[in-house]
Amino acid sequence: MNTMKIIPILTLFFVISLSGCAQLDIPHKEDQLAMAVLAGPEGDREGATVYGFDKAGALVQLKKGNNSLVCISDDFTKEGFQCVCYHKDLEPFMERGRTLKAEGKNFQEIFDIREKEAKEGILKMPGDGATLHLLEGPDGQYDAATGTIINANYRYVVYIPWATAASTGLPLKPLVPGGPWIMDPGTHRAHIMITPPQ
Repeated sequence: MNTMKIIPILTLFFVISLSGCAQLDIPHKEDQLAMAVLAGPEGDREGATVYGFDKAGALVQLKKGNNSLVCISDDFTKEGFQCVCYHKDLEPFMERGRTLKAEGKNFQEIFDIREKEAKEGILKMPGDGATLHLLEGPDGQYDAATGTIINANYRYVVYIPWATAASTGLPLKPLVPGGPWIMDPGTHRAHIMITPPQ
């Protein structure tokens, strides 16, 4: 038997097998919908707009909501666990960041572009502040049987564009574990960080 003919066949079989295994790691739509909203306030979960990921790893809308909450399920292509929910007024900022990242821009480039566009009025930022809720952890995972996320912790980010330590009275680092502080003060991305102790 010609072993040269067997090798490509075995290679093809191996690739197909790997593809099949990879698909097992993709959460079902129902699980993505369920886990995504757990990051947000309980009273707003049912009416939230929810995004998740398809089999190719692309972000897609899973559900159109009817309130101000937007939630994104954990990205199964990345290490660790993170679900987020945020006020709809943050969507232009978030969407612009996703677009620039898809174009290959790094963190600093994205920051600089959004800063310029926000100053020019091209990028609309929340006028009265807006909150981002995160549920995350390096070992976090969704337990479909109980409908809960284990090994994950909450973090809150309140965006207050252009605010400073002087204008808010907030420190530049937490004074106590889990205490609020302001990050990126004086920029379009100025925000209050609140990370409750684990």
